[in-house]
Amino acid sequence: MSEDDTDDGLTYADSGVDIEASEAATAALIGAVGESEGDYAGLLDIGDRYLALATDGVGTKLLVAEALGDYSTIGIDCIAMNANDLVAAGVRPVAFVDYLAVDEPNETFAEQIGRGLAAGAERAKLELVGGETAVMPEVIRGLDLAGTCAGLAAKDALFPGEAEASDALVGFRSSGVHSNGLTLARKAATLNHEYADPCPFDGYETIGEALLEPTRIYTDLLDPMRERGVRATAHVTGGGWTNLARLGDFRYVVEEPFEPQPVFEFIRSEGNVSDEEMHRTFNMGTGFVAALPPERAEALAEETDGRVVGRVEEGEGVAIRGLEL
Repeated sequence: MSEDDTDDGLTYADSGVDIEASEAATAALIGAVGESEGDYAGLLDIGDRYLALATDGVGTKLLVAEALGDYSTIGIDCIAMNANDLVAAGVRPVAFVDYLAVDEPNETFAEQIGRGLAAGAERAKLELVGGETAVMPEVIRGLDLAGTCAGLAAKDALFPGEAEASDALVGFRSSGVHSNGLTLARKAATLNHEYADPCPFDGYETIGEALLEPTRIYTDLLDPMRERGVRATAHVTGGGWTNLARLGDFRYVVEEPFEPQPVFEFIRSEGNVSDEEMHRTFNMGTGFVAALPPERAEALAEETDGRVVGRVEEGEGVAIRGLEL
């Protein structure tokens, strides 16, 4: 990635999403309804186990699907964004319900979405147990897709939830942009191009196809992470690498992150987006991070497709690629 850091490039806020305002609104909502146990997922004590629930949607990635007329993968994203939050808590996803809101019924895209949900369920190893389709022409333009994922975990199976100073960080590769930061990605990508334009880097026919690359699902990491004594994990979603703060109040030194996929350099250069803004918005090639004792880190990396990407220190902030977040 370029070291270029200009003041006049695109930002997430300029594109229409102010993370600080969003977090303030979320805090106000939580304050009104009362806090629940759990960070990435709400946890309900049901005796010897926890029932966990997470809810999320696909976001403005839907607009790319609409532009290309290809809704075949967004169901995967919908399940991934929910299932991965459960995995981050140490919970195994078991069931999913979807909610599709449309301005008018359309069998073609409904069938495509259904195929994507089925594929996502297979990857996450969970069951699709129902859903709802609502036709609301005065509320919805086009469509919106969201869902809720349920999981179960024995009480001793949850990750403790906080790293310790001197822990190692093991990272796991993302599949691309995932389903976060698309408002900025779309704005940058379409300043000089259309979604249907040929993709300027290998692996995709069009620019839109690169943006639609479905979110990786990390359910397969649960067992090896538990066996190796992982203390806490971070699903690198909205907020990019600042999500590491969810591991606890420490300093995170990331020395060997996975290289960003070419789509990120395309977004950065097309939108003149600063490196700091890129790392505060996107996963930049690493979609999931686990903190664990350093003597166990290499074994976890070898048993999975992960690698040791950094360490935990006393202090605060995230140091990555010469940036201080």
